[in-house]
Amino acid sequence: MINTVVLLLSTPIYKPVSNTLANQLSETERIAGLIAGDENAFTLLYQEYSAKVYRLAYKFLKSKEQSEEIVQEAFINLWLSRQKLETTGNLWLYLYVITKRLSLNALRQVYKSADLTGKLLQSIKIDHNSTEEDILAHDLEQYTDKLIEKLPKQQQLIFKLSRIEGLSHKEIAEQLNISQNTVKNHMVEALKTLKQNLKYSDLLFFVALIHRF
Repeated sequence: MINTVVLLLSTPIYKPVSNTLANQLSETERIAGLIAGDENAFTLLYQEYSAKVYRLAYKFLKSKEQSEEIVQEAFINLWLSRQKLETTGNLWLYLYVITKRLSLNALRQVYKSADLTGKLLQSIKIDHNSTEEDILAHDLEQYTDKLIEKLPKQQQLIFKLSRIEGLSHKEIAEQLNISQNTVKNHMVEALKTLKQNLKYSDLLFFVALIHRF
């Protein structure tokens, strides 16, 4: 089956498509198909996202050939890691993180000098258009908010009091008339759940979640 996937990835980068099958399947259904090993679902996702992956890689590499290689690597990674995905997950977030890491790794191979690498990464930070990253951060925040709403009611309440209202464990315990240990246990479980569901994302995103409020 992997040979079929490799064959697909040897084809040109697609523009997003709007064919009948693609219109019939929701994003969740496509991801579910991918997880189950459905090559048609993989093809639809490749057609949907390969151009975006290419554009992102090209922002870093400025090379058509290298960017096309990154597209192949990103989607092979997606296929091989498909069973780790969640049907309700943000697939573009996953592809964005993988593509960015692959692109930066490719740059490091070219600029092996630590000094040159530092200057290069600083240049990328200065020159890179932040619009796409702003959109991604917004999407991630919306996705995180939805995950918070799915937490058990008590966990959700305690998490919001801690991270949104900024209350200490002691203050939450007094307000809800429960022990501080109970508050701590609920926070541990809430963060564990969120970390599991945000496993595609950069660690920095999760650290930002913990401290963002």
